[in-house]
Amino acid sequence: MNDEAMISAIIRRDERVLSLCIQKYSRLLWKIAASVLNGAASAQDVEECVADVFIYLWQHPEKYDPNRAKLASWLSVIARSRAVDRYRRIVRNREIPLEDVIAGYMQSTAATADSQEEKNEKLRFCIGELEEKEKELIVRRYYYGQKPAQIAVALDMPRKQVENRLYHARQKLKKMMERQRGDRLYGKI
Repeated sequence: MNDEAMISAIIRRDERVLSLCIQKYSRLLWKIAASVLNGAASAQDVEECVADVFIYLWQHPEKYDPNRAKLASWLSVIARSRAVDRYRRIVRNREIPLEDVIAGYMQSTAATADSQEEKNEKLRFCIGELEEKEKELIVRRYYYGQKPAQIAVALDMPRKQVENRLYHARQKLKKMMERQRGDRLYGKI
C-alpha cells in the first residue's frame, strides 16, 4: 500500500491501516526518538513519543502532503520534534541540580576560600546566563554524559559543530566564572 492510499484510508478511519502503519514505521520512529532522548529518558518515554506520533497521525492525517515528503520522512520529523519537546521537559523537571554534575569538571587551580556551595551557586548563575542552545549542549554533555556524536544526532547538527559550540560554551562559562570570582582563575571545565 502506497503512502497516499494509506493516508486516504486513515482519513476514512480505517483502524486496520493505522495498525499496518504502526507495524511498518514504529521501529524507525523508535530509533529517532531514542537517539534524541539517549541517556535522558526511559524506554517508556521513548515509547510515549512514538505513540504520540501515531496519535497525531490518527487525529490529523490531512496534514500529510505526499507531494512534499514520503510518509516515513513526515512521521520521522514529527517523532524528532516530539522527542526534543520531551527532552526539554525532562531537563526542566530534573531534581538533581545541574551544577552538581558540572562542578565535578571544575577544579580550582588557585587556592580559594570559596566553598563548593558558593561555586555551585556561581555556576548555576552563569549557566542561567547562557543562551538556550548553549545550555542544552552543556546539559547533554555534562549532565547526561552524551558524547558529541550522540548530541549531533539528537540535535541534527554536524559533530564538529557540536564540538565547536561545546568548546565555546565552556570558554564562555569559564570567563563568566572568572568574573564572578573576581578575576581569580578556575580550572579547566
